[in-house]
Amino acid sequence: MLARPNHPGNIGSAARAMKTMGLSRLVLVAPRAFPDPEAVTLASGAADLLETARVVKTLAEALEGVTVACALTSRRRELTMEPVTPREAVPDLLARARTGEEIAIVFGNETFGLSIEEVECCNRLLTIAGNPDYFSLNLAMAVQVVTYELFSQAGVGVEHLRQEAEPATLDEVEGFCGHLDQTMEHIGYYRRRNGERLMRRMRSLFHRAALQREEIDILRGFLKQVQRAHDGQLRDTDRGE
Repeated sequence: MLARPNHPGNIGSAARAMKTMGLSRLVLVAPRAFPDPEAVTLASGAADLLETARVVKTLAEALEGVTVACALTSRRRELTMEPVTPREAVPDLLARARTGEEIAIVFGNETFGLSIEEVECCNRLLTIAGNPDYFSLNLAMAVQVVTYELFSQAGVGVEHLRQEAEPATLDEVEGFCGHLDQTMEHIGYYRRRNGERLMRRMRSLFHRAALQREEIDILRGFLKQVQRAHDGQLRDTDRGE
């Protein structure tokens, strides 16, 4: 929930932050200017959240049906509630949301934050830890920090970003090492070197590397090219070129 936001651009940026972290229910309390083209521009693909945003006149109206309302503040408050960080609060918030409770995170006005009356409408106090000598987050930044904490603890992984790859078998790695051994012998790399000791080190290296099959193919292709280039040099030398 954004309480009394002044700038429509911040509303759009907050919607973008929310959608990036998988959240979609945006509530606006007495926005100064909304709807507004600037909000759509800065939403950058999250305009659907703006289209479905609920707009109300008061925070009390916005919190109807909510069981846990977290007021975000960066100021010292004369309240009995102890402020906690989003990271500390999120496990309980997620557990309650999973049982069907309505949870709200309430962000205040860009310039003055939440009023004491608005904070008193809530039953949790959240604060983002930062440099006590200089703490300056704009509204969208604060939304991004809190929504990231929610997303990061929701159990969503990054498997969709991992490339599909087949690990090389032991036989394939050993085949490559044999090819490497043969190539180094072929080009004279073992002259004045202990080839057996060197290959033990190389085998250990490539087994530790957890190579993929595609990588084995690339490396073996490289070794073939090395051999061809070496043979070509020898032929040129024999011809006296």
